[in-house]
Amino acid sequence: MNKVHHTAIICSNYEISKKFYIDVLGLEIIREVYRKERQSYKLDLALNGNYVIELFSFPNPPKRPSRPEACGLRHLAFEVDDLDKIIAHCKSQHVIAEPIRIDEHTHKRFTFIADPDELPIEFYEK
Repeated sequence: MNKVHHTAIICSNYEISKKFYIDVLGLEIIREVYRKERQSYKLDLALNGNYVIELFSFPNPPKRPSRPEACGLRHLAFEVDDLDKIIAHCKSQHVIAEPIRIDEHTHKRFTFIADPDELPIEFYEK
């Protein structure tokens, strides 16, 4: 294996999630495709030119439990240079971060926000 290629996310409201991942997180659109046969959008997104997320929409996707610690993907994490700056940016977009925590093993600062479907997103300071 070489690296993680991408993470796929199914959203409940495509336009709201698209706006969140582009405007709040600052990801860049690589390609957007409407798949008529599946009534589904597929949006490929990049971070700093690297393909990282496939955002999908499907008609009536079932809800997935994420809390308390449900089995499955726990969260999506992004490395950041300045945690305070990303928290301020999120706040300016009306997205509130949890209180900053300190990793007990690395002593690095991190926090979480939630995407429009309550998927936990972590920002971990470099």
